[in-house]
Amino acid sequence: MTNDVLTGLSVGERAPLFTLRDQNGADVSLADHLGRRHVLLVFYPWAFSGICTGELTEIRDNLGDFVTEDVQVLTISCDAMFSLRAYADRDAYFFPLLSDFWPHGEVARAYGVFDERAGVARRGTFLVDPDGIIRWSLVSGIGERRDFSGYHDALARA
Repeated sequence: MTNDVLTGLSVGERAPLFTLRDQNGADVSLADHLGRRHVLLVFYPWAFSGICTGELTEIRDNLGDFVTEDVQVLTISCDAMFSLRAYADRDAYFFPLLSDFWPHGEVARAYGVFDERAGVARRGTFLVDPDGIIRWSLVSGIGERRDFSGYHDALARA
């Protein structure tokens, strides 16, 4: 898949607001963090898959780089909440894993990263500033591991 096919929202655009359930059944809203901190949104295709597990484990193992007083990470997939709970329990993910299950992929569509053919989110990554503006983004194909280094550089400039 070439990068020109991978769209997503652009830097400078307002991030669509959403409320989704996390792996514990609690509602989590983007709006809860606005005005207070940056939010890193990490869309991924499938719980329990190899690349996704590697990416979320990178976040878990370097949590201080992703969750601080100034930044919250929210991961999003189209998996059901109960699958995400089992996934979080198995791999000790204590950050929010949000379920975009129903309406299926609604938030991924709003961010321009839903793959209609596969029925899942592409690897979309968006840094949203406290004012709700996207300050950095990276969209990778389903089978392409993302590189978080651009996020770290963008956050250092924020």
